[in-house]
Amino acid sequence: MTDNRKWWALGAISLATFMTYLDNNVVNVALPTIQRDLGLSISGLEWIVSGYILVFAGLMLVGGRLADVFGRRRIFMIGLGVFTVASLAAGLATDGTALIAARAAQGVGAAFLTPTALALLTSVFPDPRERATAVGLWSAVGALALALGPLTGGFISERWDWGWIYLINVPLGALTFALGLWAIRVAPQDRVRHGLDVSGLVTSSLALSALTYALIEGDGAGWTSPEILGAFGLAVASAATFVVIEIRSREPMIDLSLFRSRVFSGGALSMGLWSFGVFGIYFFTALYLQNALGFSPMEAGISFVPMALVMAVTAALAPRISAVLGTARTVAAGLLLMAVAVFGISFVGEGGAFGDLLPWFLVYGLGGGLLVPLTTAVLGTLPTGRAGVAAGVLNVSREIFGLLGITVLGAILSGRQTSLLQDGAGPPAAFLSAYQSTLVIAAAIVLVGVPVSLFSLRTPRTPKSQEIQESPGTAVERPAVPVA
Repeated sequence: MTDNRKWWALGAISLATFMTYLDNNVVNVALPTIQRDLGLSISGLEWIVSGYILVFAGLMLVGGRLADVFGRRRIFMIGLGVFTVASLAAGLATDGTALIAARAAQGVGAAFLTPTALALLTSVFPDPRERATAVGLWSAVGALALALGPLTGGFISERWDWGWIYLINVPLGALTFALGLWAIRVAPQDRVRHGLDVSGLVTSSLALSALTYALIEGDGAGWTSPEILGAFGLAVASAATFVVIEIRSREPMIDLSLFRSRVFSGGALSMGLWSFGVFGIYFFTALYLQNALGFSPMEAGISFVPMALVMAVTAALAPRISAVLGTARTVAAGLLLMAVAVFGISFVGEGGAFGDLLPWFLVYGLGGGLLVPLTTAVLGTLPTGRAGVAAGVLNVSREIFGLLGITVLGAILSGRQTSLLQDGAGPPAAFLSAYQSTLVIAAAIVLVGVPVSLFSLRTPRTPKSQEIQESPGTAVERPAVPVA
């Protein structure tokens, strides 16, 4: 691939990622408008978000494995096509059932698209230095989507029909598809054709889907209800069966030796803790701005823009920062800044204004952007032929922990709010107090990532000229960025 075309390929991969990230958070600010127009209950409203996440998380490993078997470029293009068509269906939906079904179809496309996009970066940019730059730019585009998501959702819900939050994906998807067909080229050896491991695909999807369902429905159905306990039991049984199958398989879906890598397993956990903070804080802060501070949807969307722009700029610069400080210190500093920012937001009371939130939002964006070298570190442990499914593992960690951020923090917030209402507090005051208490807990959970990243992402100093030998299918820990 020529140098010029590979950077165009990065553009196509980044645009596809932009679409899925935008779709993940554009709906949050528009939810009240969708609820009014379609006459949805709270449960139906939750499934607009959760239906997408359920399918997305449940099929993420499948998408990664299919990319390793049939070719990353092919599965990427299929996922992009499915996501674009499903976006059209979501935008034209006239009732809650049709919208939820279209969102689930979007989840299928995203499950094929997301892990494949990350794996393609290893194919398109085999040079570690160029790959670090590419991952930084790719992450910056993702952060930009976080900025534009709430803003776009707020603008559309106030000025246009809410369906346009999905219809905007159609022209963007068509453009990305055309660019990807022309620009993305991978070497023949990147099209690894191992066995499909159908048993592994089925059991992993069943485990992830059951776990995701239990997390989504647990608060409403009751965490000790037979339905939820049964879902958790099915998730555990399916996961155990999956492990047994993978150990015995000649062509396992996941090389379990990956988890022996300190960088890979610790990096996946650190990514999960980052996602816990990002998903949970975005979701509940959007409600806080509108329900407690009286912001309009548009004002709430604009409030997130400075934070995400700082995140995007920092993401682009993070590989250079990591080259100086090292991956472990850079990622630990990012998680520490995020935790401090979340804790600081918890002190903004009922009379707070945007100016009170802005400093903490900027600190939060700075911390979130410093997590980019984490992705590069995990990419550095991927053995040949397993990049797709290993990228799927990383993305599963992000989605499951993100869902935990919404469900666990939501359960804590709801429980605290109910208790305060029973004590005689008014609804706005009860929500605000519960929200502030929940933020303190969220900050403590994100803070756990600091020692995890310092331990797992540390890399021994080696001479730059030293060649690292690795056998096929073996995960090797090596410097994540040149040279971390």
